[in-house]
Amino acid sequence: MPIEGFEAGLKVRREVLGDEYVDRAFEGVTDFDREFQEFVTATAWGQVWTRDGLSRRDRSLLNLGMLAALGKSTELATHIRAGLGNGVTPDEISEVFRQVFIYCGAPAARAARRIAKQVLRDQGVDA
Repeated sequence: MPIEGFEAGLKVRREVLGDEYVDRAFEGVTDFDREFQEFVTATAWGQVWTRDGLSRRDRSLLNLGMLAALGKSTELATHIRAGLGNGVTPDEISEVFRQVFIYCGAPAARAARRIAKQVLRDQGVDA
């Protein structure tokens, strides 16, 4: 039985991250991780990203700050790409990492900037 919010979450997840990313996430799913992928899709994407309280752009900005602060480089790169799709500009990404520097430290902000620079270059975005 599908988890409540799964279908709505799958739609939003595809819109924000792209079909290719989501297809890869579900590719090769086994009994071990199927429930986890369904849970992430239903809760994060179907019950949080679908709420009206914040725009997708604002959610992207928050994710960039949190992921940078936590040093989650793979997820950060994913959400930089998603943020660009949600209307976040390179200047705003830079400002987020300036906030990270002040509140979370130079190493986190420097690592985030390196990742962002590479993602922006890969996306053909002039930064």
